[in-house]
Amino acid sequence: MTPAARCSAAIEVLTDIVDRRRPAADALKDWGLAHRFAGSGDRAGIASLVYDALRRRSSAAWIMGSDTPRAVLIGALRLQQGLAAASVAALFSGDRFAPPPLTAEEQARLDSGTLNDAPPEVAGDAPAFVLPDLAAALGDDLIPELKALARRAPLDIRVNALRGRRADVLPALAAFDAAPTPHAPQGLRVPIGADGRGPALHVEAEFLDGWYEIQDEGSQLAALLADPRTGETIVDLCAGGGGKTLALAAETGNGARLIATDGDPRRLAPIHERLRRSGAVAEIRTPRGGKARADVLEDLDGTVDRVLVDAPCTGSGTWRRNPDAKWRLRPGSLALRTAEQAQVLDRAARLVRPGGRIVYVTCSLLAAENDAAVDGLLSRWRGRFDVVAAADVLAAGPASLPAAVRTTLHGIQMTPHRTGTDGFYVAVIARRG
Repeated sequence: MTPAARCSAAIEVLTDIVDRRRPAADALKDWGLAHRFAGSGDRAGIASLVYDALRRRSSAAWIMGSDTPRAVLIGALRLQQGLAAASVAALFSGDRFAPPPLTAEEQARLDSGTLNDAPPEVAGDAPAFVLPDLAAALGDDLIPELKALARRAPLDIRVNALRGRRADVLPALAAFDAAPTPHAPQGLRVPIGADGRGPALHVEAEFLDGWYEIQDEGSQLAALLADPRTGETIVDLCAGGGGKTLALAAETGNGARLIATDGDPRRLAPIHERLRRSGAVAEIRTPRGGKARADVLEDLDGTVDRVLVDAPCTGSGTWRRNPDAKWRLRPGSLALRTAEQAQVLDRAARLVRPGGRIVYVTCSLLAAENDAAVDGLLSRWRGRFDVVAAADVLAAGPASLPAAVRTTLHGIQMTPHRTGTDGFYVAVIARRG
């Protein structure tokens, strides 16, 4: 497919997303199934166009004076990919398989449209209803952080300390120009291509042999700040696919009793193969479905040294990777997530022993899911928990981290602009002895 034909396909996919109100991944998959002639490179190129358009949906619509899929793609080509008006016009030529030519108004908008007078939710490409929360959390960094969230995310991996050191893996990834991440001691960052995609590291021999896992540096740092200790009993309460479970096992050298579970048993499916590949040791407790399902952690109540709560959240810190998620976010879904966070924090509170700790983590920038969730726990369990000071939490991480993160009332906030990571929040709450 020509670049112009890819633009036509991207407009089709964007139209499907809008008309049917569906996730971008589903629309892209269906387009690929209906156009089997498109090769993997074409599908990747179309996906990059679609995700770039979603990253800049609001600002692109602003400069183009229209929010149609065509207008958003045109605006994103300029804003996200930096194409000159003449280059965009060459793609929208009206030739075979190309989109119709630019209108006079579209050409004028491309030439003169600016974001100088755009409101913050437009300039930062974020839903308007979360702006007050984000502004309170990010202060003067609001627009820089939102702009960083609208950029493409890097490709990070965590070298598995159970297999070896970061220096041992670097030579094997030399062809991909891998380099150490700024903060995580076992992290490597691999440059992404012009299409926004990185190499297929999951098919490399080193990956298949368990030498590394694909994991954002922020997630790696969150696991480090959990400060797992050899000899402890540690529960990963919302383990999902097991990314942080594996990191905790590697950090303790398999020296802790590590138990992983999740409220949704389907999310645990990948963890078994990942454990086998990495050499990590963990006990997986999978809850059964149904209303009368048993509590698989009941025998551990009051005995656990450390509970990691990687809580379900809106994922606002991962908008670089999932740009359509921000446009599907609604006040009702935020309320649902905060209720779930209260539930899992209360479960963690029952598990942890006197003197033990809860490590609360989200991939969110919203105070409603972060400091407010910790406030809720402290209120519901009045007099039984204390927040660990940020300086003490940061002491478990690399020396470069304190200068890069933002500290909040109760925790630590990593962000794309300040830390170069996805947005992660970490708070540690200690149960009184």
